[in-house]
Amino acid sequence: MTPRTVAILAFDDMEVLDFAGPYEVFNVAGELGDGRPFDVFSVGLKPGPTVGRGGFTVLPTYLLDDAPPSDLLVVPGGAGARALLDDDRVLSWVRDRAGEVEMLISVCTGALVLGAAGLLEDRPATTHHDSFDELAALSPTTTVVRGQRFVRSAERVLTSAGVSAGVDCSLHVVRLLTDQRTHDVAVAEMEWGWRS
Repeated sequence: MTPRTVAILAFDDMEVLDFAGPYEVFNVAGELGDGRPFDVFSVGLKPGPTVGRGGFTVLPTYLLDDAPPSDLLVVPGGAGARALLDDDRVLSWVRDRAGEVEMLISVCTGALVLGAAGLLEDRPATTHHDSFDELAALSPTTTVVRGQRFVRSAERVLTSAGVSAGVDCSLHVVRLLTDQRTHDVAVAEMEWGWRS
């Protein structure tokens, strides 16, 4: 089996878990799943380190201009996502990649980026609870879903609520694209879902 490649966008002021949660899910599932089903890489907007919330730093594997095609694309959120809403270069790249990938996934306010790129028109979607109205204003034909961890619209687009919901959404994608065993070993390795 050829691993599915997972590209995760990296930008300044991204929310840490929006990026790192899906990265961990797909990386662990890729390491422990039969046939190493996922290979993860990051895509930055500019050369050098990308600095997320609280100083969390990522050195992207590729830049927008040299990133190879991927099977999945994850767009995180965070305060920095709002700076992308008027960035034609980023929106065009996301729009182009969305037409090629098997699945397009947003976490938290990453849904705003998808909305600004016109990728949520006439679809249900969710985002961080503080940004429901912002998503509705940005993409008026989108049905904003409240109170769900993630929403799948069409066959290829998934949007998730805030921060930790990106882990649940990514685990759902693992189960959809592989099997229950790969999902379960990833959950067990991550010790996900404990309640205090």
